[in-house]
Amino acid sequence: MQTNFETVDTPTPKKKKKFYQHLYIQVIFAIVIGVTLGYFWPEKGKAMQPLGDGFIKLVKMIIAPVIFLTVSTGIAGMNDLKKVGRVAAKAFAYFIFFSTLALVLGLVVSHFVQPGAGLNIDPSTLDASKISKYVEAAEENSMVNFIFNIIPETLFSPMTGDIILQVLLVAILFGVALALTADRSQPVIDFLETLTIPVFKIVEILMKLAPVGAFGAMAFTIGAYGIDSLMYLGKLVGTFYLTSFAFVVIILGVVARLNGFNIFKFLRYIKEEIFLVLGTSSSEPAMPGLMKKLNEAGCDKGVVGLVVPTGYSFNLDGTNIYMTLAALFIAQACNIDLKFDQLMVLLLVAILSSKGAAGVTGAGFITLAATLAVVPDIPIAGMTLILGIDKFMSECRALTNVIGNGVACVVISNWEKHLDKEQLKKTLG
Repeated sequence: MQTNFETVDTPTPKKKKKFYQHLYIQVIFAIVIGVTLGYFWPEKGKAMQPLGDGFIKLVKMIIAPVIFLTVSTGIAGMNDLKKVGRVAAKAFAYFIFFSTLALVLGLVVSHFVQPGAGLNIDPSTLDASKISKYVEAAEENSMVNFIFNIIPETLFSPMTGDIILQVLLVAILFGVALALTADRSQPVIDFLETLTIPVFKIVEILMKLAPVGAFGAMAFTIGAYGIDSLMYLGKLVGTFYLTSFAFVVIILGVVARLNGFNIFKFLRYIKEEIFLVLGTSSSEPAMPGLMKKLNEAGCDKGVVGLVVPTGYSFNLDGTNIYMTLAALFIAQACNIDLKFDQLMVLLLVAILSSKGAAGVTGAGFITLAATLAVVPDIPIAGMTLILGIDKFMSECRALTNVIGNGVACVVISNWEKHLDKEQLKKTLG
């Protein structure tokens, strides 16, 4: 006998993952194994470098399409182009304020903690040849060169390059053009939104290789530099990590609370990206996943597309803390007593130079070189004192930068009243 009622399909409950199936757990294990290999078998550890470099290269391959698709479709969907300008203005105001605050924090902490005091280094004994390539890179990345470097050779060349700001510029222009011709460009918009699905699936596939990349990068770092190099000048390393921790927990924690979310819950939500950055010492592998998670947490797609890629170049909180902290460390180590006006010059130069070398590989060390080159009171050769431990400090720089950009995106979405607070609360738990 045939019945007339319809069968209702009940969704199959999602099977709970075992603890070892979580990506962040796999990355933690990979880091521990990498450290062990690098420590006990340094040569084998150094031989693992291609695994880390290869993974980062794979992720860089997909970053340009992710940014282009997210930004262009996000702007096209905004309809109101005034909103695009408003979001950009708020983002830059946020970036400038908190970047400057990070620089000031590094300056204040270094002044009171005095991590370089007592080393009594004679500047004439320092060998500047070791840091010559960073000085040359800093000279090439003047503000004028930086601005012209944003402009790509062709409309499509950014897709084959690795300069984030070029991709962002083309994506913004393309998104604006789509918004202005939405009635005739709807098939293009539909195509790009559909293309987003397989592109993010590629990201998901690549992230399965994250433990391999983290293992290779950590094994090489410990094998090449040794754990002893982490202990060398440990006061500076410890001061930098504690200062960055205070910036995230206290300053960003207050900002998060004022905007209706808890910083610790947010950190737990992006834990996979945090451990990925920790394992690879680079913030770039975390960008696609961070953008996807911010969307899923209730942030506006257009805001995510504008704020996160721009923040990767202009909102470098960790790098800024490092710059003033390291600059004063060198001055203290060489027994150079900086006056208040010299500190202010250092601060102003750092504000500009931190933007001038944005998006450059090794930006932290290059921006420090650019700053010291303009502040003659501190010997630029003093950078050799921290060259050996910079690799370990780069991890904390990248971590703080990623967390800062994630918080910035949620805050600016909230300012724009385009944050789904119920979804954010549900997602963060």
